[in-house]
Amino acid sequence: MSGSRGKVVEALVESFNKEFPAIKVEAVYSGSYAETVTKGLASVKAGKPPVLLQSYEVGTQTMLDSGAIIPVYLLNKGEVDFGDVVQPIFKYYSVGGKMYSMPFNSSTAMLYYNKDLFKEAGFNPEKPPETYDDLYSIGKKMVDTGIAKGGLSLGWPGWIFEQMHAYHDQLYANNDNGRSGKRASEVLFNKAFGVKILTEWQRWSKDRVLFYGGREYSANAPFVAGQFGMLMQSTSSLGGNIKKSNFDLGTAFLPRMSGYPKGNSVIGGGSLWLMKGHSDEVNAAAWKFLQFLFRTENAITWHKGTGYFPVNNKAFEALIEEGWFEKEPRFRTAFDQILSGKSTVAATGVLLGNFVQIRDITQTAIEEIVVNMKDPKAILDDAKAKSDQVLKDYLSMVE
Repeated sequence: MSGSRGKVVEALVESFNKEFPAIKVEAVYSGSYAETVTKGLASVKAGKPPVLLQSYEVGTQTMLDSGAIIPVYLLNKGEVDFGDVVQPIFKYYSVGGKMYSMPFNSSTAMLYYNKDLFKEAGFNPEKPPETYDDLYSIGKKMVDTGIAKGGLSLGWPGWIFEQMHAYHDQLYANNDNGRSGKRASEVLFNKAFGVKILTEWQRWSKDRVLFYGGREYSANAPFVAGQFGMLMQSTSSLGGNIKKSNFDLGTAFLPRMSGYPKGNSVIGGGSLWLMKGHSDEVNAAAWKFLQFLFRTENAITWHKGTGYFPVNNKAFEALIEEGWFEKEPRFRTAFDQILSGKSTVAATGVLLGNFVQIRDITQTAIEEIVVNMKDPKAILDDAKAKSDQVLKDYLSMVE
C-alpha cells in the first residue's frame, strides 16, 4: 500500500508495536501487487521469505498452489470467528469452507460521479445511471455540451471487465470459474457476453463518452480534476477521491446492461498470507498481528481511512450504531451493492493460475479495442488463445 492507504497501514503497525513491545512488525513497500507477489515468491525460493505477504485477489490460485503458505485456519485456536467475516469475502478467500489467507483490504467496484457536472448537464444529481443506456446518454450530453472531455472512465479496466461478468452472472472461466474442485483450464471471456461488453465500450470510446484513463488508479486524477463526470473504480479510492475533489462527489451501484440476469459485484483488493520458513514463535507473533487487524476497532479505522470494506460483520454493525453511514452514506454504497446481489457461482470470484499474467493479456486486449478500435471478437479470441496457453503451462507445473 502506498499513498494515503500506506499512511493508514503505517499507523496500524505503529499502534500494534506499541501494544505488543515484544513483537516488532515492519511494513515494507515492495511495489505494485504484481511486483509484490513476484518478489515474495522469489524470496521463498531464495530461502528468505517475508513473514506475511499481501497479495491481490488475482494472486489467490497462485498462492494456494505455491507450496509456500501456511493456511491461517491452522493457526486459529478460536481467537478469530471466521464466521463473522462478511460472506462474499469469506467465500472468496476460503477453499472447502476453510480460510487460507486473512482478509484485509477487501473492495469491490462502484460508480463515482460528479454531481456538479450532472446539474450542469441538466440531470438530477440524486439519480445516477442504473443502466448502460442511461450512462451513455448522460455521458454523451456532457461531451456534446462541452462541459467535460468525456463522460466516463474506468479504473482497473481489466478488473471492471471481470466485474461485469460477475455482475451479470456470467462465468469468466470453465469449471465454475475454477471453483468446482477442478482448476480452470479455459477462459470464457470471448463468448457473446464479453464481446457485447467491449463492443459497447468501443462505441462509447468512438463517441468520446469513454475517456480511457490507463490502468489501475491512473483514471482517478483526471476524474477529481473534473475532466469527465463518472468513474467506475475500486471502493479503495473513496477516501482519497473525497479529499482531492472540489466538487460534490456521489457514489452509486454499478450500472447494468439490460437483458442479463442479476449476479453480484465481486471482491477485489487483497489479503494477507502467512509464509512458510519461519519459527513457531515468529508465526505466533504474525498471528497476533493478524488478529489485531481483524479487531472491530481496527477494521473500522482501516475502512474509514480508505474506503475498503470492514471485513467483519461486527465492525459493520458498530459503524451503523455510531451513525457513520448516516454521516457518510458514500462509504456504505459498495457494501449495500455487494450484499444486495445474488450469491451465484459466477459472482463468487474467479480462481485462475497465473491470473496476474491473464489480466495483463485482457488489459492489453481492452486497449486494442477501446483505444486502437480493433475488432472486439477477433481481439478477444486472440486474448483467449493466449490466456488458455498460460493456463495450460500453469497446469502442467502444478498438476
